[in-house]
Amino acid sequence: MAPGPDRTPDPGAGPERPSGDPDDPRRLRPTSPAALTATGVVALVVGWLLRPVLEAVSGAAPQMSWAQPATLLVVAAAVAWTAWATWRALQVRHERMEAHRAVNRLALGRASAYVGALVGGLYAGYAVSWLGLRAELAEARAIRSAVAALAGVVILVAGLVLERACRVRGDDPSP
Repeated sequence: MAPGPDRTPDPGAGPERPSGDPDDPRRLRPTSPAALTATGVVALVVGWLLRPVLEAVSGAAPQMSWAQPATLLVVAAAVAWTAWATWRALQVRHERMEAHRAVNRLALGRASAYVGALVGGLYAGYAVSWLGLRAELAEARAIRSAVAALAGVVILVAGLVLERACRVRGDDPSP
């Protein structure tokens, strides 16, 4: 019997469900390395231009303390711990996870990867902009920015590990 105006088709039947085909456009794919690289490169250029533009506009470059890298390292540790806990639960102990929790962790992993690329690129560009300058605190700003950039890369890696930990056996393409 065909669905009428007051009947809807079964949501679990037909073409509405993604197939097992890895080329199905409705399947969620892992984060693209090209997109992360592009994000990081654009952020690097913006970070590199940030110092001279802000000096021209306001007459001073932004201050760089140890608070920024320390905060980023705390975020990196939180994402890494979540990735480890998720991997242990799903891959080692083979526990079931509620769908909304799995989607939230997947979204956190993907967002962390992009934010890590963005933050890492911005701070790396800012650090590079200080190289070779004899300005007051130039070396300290470059070092602190480099540590913050490294923390951004750790966030990126932890995000990718979390995204990977959310995969289940049926997600992996067959060899």
